[in-house]
Amino acid sequence: MNEVVWQPEWVQKHTVGLAMDAFRLVETQYIAATMMLVDSAQEQDLLEQMLEVSKPPMPPTGQGVHYLLAAPFRYLPQTGSRFRAINAPGIWYGADDPFSACAEIAYWRQRFLLDSAGLVKTYLATEHSMYEASVNGLAIDLLATPWNQAEVFWKSPSDYSQTQRLGGLVRESEAVSWIRYESVRAPGHKCAAVFDPMILAMKTLDARYEPWHCLTTYDRVTMSNGVQRFDF
Repeated sequence: MNEVVWQPEWVQKHTVGLAMDAFRLVETQYIAATMMLVDSAQEQDLLEQMLEVSKPPMPPTGQGVHYLLAAPFRYLPQTGSRFRAINAPGIWYGADDPFSACAEIAYWRQRFLLDSAGLVKTYLATEHSMYEASVNGLAIDLLATPWNQAEVFWKSPSDYSQTQRLGGLVRESEAVSWIRYESVRAPGHKCAAVFDPMILAMKTLDARYEPWHCLTTYDRVTMSNGVQRFDF
């Protein structure tokens, strides 16, 4: 079957209201650094508010959103991601279950190790916390027609030129809030790329984040929470 070249006008024509629950992992040190200083979730929220003054400003759409959900949107990372070009505003990424969320983290942990000459022959041990959020808003569904006819552009393991182009058009549209797509790291699973923090809602209670340990070597990444273990 010949590949279909996607068209920019699809961004305006082929959208749908979608809802999805998604899991995301963050490095535990981000949470633990403040939790060690307080006695309750309420005190942690107060401390986070006090620390706001030292962080980059929150975009207007992030006001009132849980700090873990809003965090990706306040920074302009120097490296790109699947739907975000270098120096473009941040995007919140999530996956449809713990396995696919771990697969995404495992890829980036191993890539970091392999790209660091001094680390290739050693290992990285990091601690992460998993939480669940709901996503609900106007979306582009890359699993649906006509987007899925151009799937060759969305599923590249390393070439993000077309997905970043799409991400730029989504941001310019100011109407589309997120993209649903198939995970490249865990085929068959779904992922969310969220451009508007207002469509996110935290489902995991504060201080109930699930701890995960990540061990990364040059040829394997193991993710474990004490009950489940995934090897990549």
